[in-house]
Amino acid sequence: MAIGWAATAMSVVMYLSYLDQIARNLHGQKGSWVQPLAAMIACILWGSYGLFRRRIDWPLVLANAPGIMLGGLAAATALR
Repeated sequence: MAIGWAATAMSVVMYLSYLDQIARNLHGQKGSWVQPLAAMIACILWGSYGLFRRRIDWPLVLANAPGIMLGGLAAATALR
């Protein structure tokens, strides 16, 4: 159980790194949209898997929620 919550925390930290890319995208230093979009799709799939288990796997769902939001935002701002 503790490993699941530690992995959740590290996943959130990993996806928070998109904030730097988003800021750079908005200031004209465009990054690639491919990797954040792929991460967002993977997070949607893993988050859905966690939600639709017989017993909701909260560490899995919470670990992927920031990746869905920030991955999508990073991909969108890279296209602007």
